[in-house]
Amino acid sequence: MAAGLGALVSLGSMAGCGTDGQVQKATSIKIGVTVYDQYDTFVSQMMTDFNEYAAEQEEQTGIAINVEVYNAAGSQSTQNSQVEEMLDAGCNVICVNLVDRTEPTTIIDMAEKNNVPVIFFNRELVEEDLERWDRVYYVGAKAFESGIMQGEIAADAFKENPDADKNGDGVFQYVVLEGEAGHQDAIVRTEYAVSTIIDNGVEVEKLAYGIANWNRAQAQTKMTQMLAEYDGEIELVIANNDDMALGAIDALKTSHLKRADWPVVVGIDGTDVGLAAVASGEMVGTVYNDKEGQAQAMLDLAYALSVGDTLDDLNLENGKYIRLPYSKVGSRDVKNYMK
Repeated sequence: MAAGLGALVSLGSMAGCGTDGQVQKATSIKIGVTVYDQYDTFVSQMMTDFNEYAAEQEEQTGIAINVEVYNAAGSQSTQNSQVEEMLDAGCNVICVNLVDRTEPTTIIDMAEKNNVPVIFFNRELVEEDLERWDRVYYVGAKAFESGIMQGEIAADAFKENPDADKNGDGVFQYVVLEGEAGHQDAIVRTEYAVSTIIDNGVEVEKLAYGIANWNRAQAQTKMTQMLAEYDGEIELVIANNDDMALGAIDALKTSHLKRADWPVVVGIDGTDVGLAAVASGEMVGTVYNDKEGQAQAMLDLAYALSVGDTLDDLNLENGKYIRLPYSKVGSRDVKNYMK
């Protein structure tokens, strides 16, 4: 349970909570977190930040904050059971990185029955589900913004670097490494990335796409297959996250292509390894998904809900959402983000 995440952070003595989920004069609070996959690089780094901010909050307030992180390992039924376990353990608030964004009903119903608020994060559920109960919240970002920025990075690379158009036909031949089949964030990121390239005056031609489930190893396999089928024709790799972009780079490193003949590779998330690839020039750019900001926002919201503080200072959109902006990262400014 939560191995590899530093998953259990025991920052003070545990305290149970009443069924109302509120601790007005708490000496300690308990936050339960379940993630869809502990090996997802972005999620893992976000949880590291979350634990650090919890420790800082404890030091500032004198209220012990006990954080327990569970790994659902890609199983929605496992995640549902984990939430039930956290509720039985007396957590003041539950934070959920959904396995299946279309299946939050069981979790919401259990939380409502126990009157324990739920914060969904990073993998956004549909709006109708967020409206099921007034103590359901979401912390994340707008997927289409990352697609737009990724498209802008790719379009600029094509227009500013003549070598990107390897066959000189004025068209950007591309492949896509997509996160999950039917996953809304993956679909939106791809759609907006491609449409933004076109809107920026660059003609494109889609050669192929592969589902790689946000996974570096799967992306390497898919990219190896694409390279075999479209030998030397691929000029752009659009990856829905940095891990898959890095998988494409892994495939390129083992291919017969010289470094100068590599396609432009762009990612999303701004993970530590992704930023390092931008700094080295292996990846042209990435879109920074503010994991630190999301971790801080989620901790602030979870803390306020646990101790009964007002939410007025948290700038919730429609009383439900906290969204952090994305930002483009290229070789010129990557060092600022690597700090």
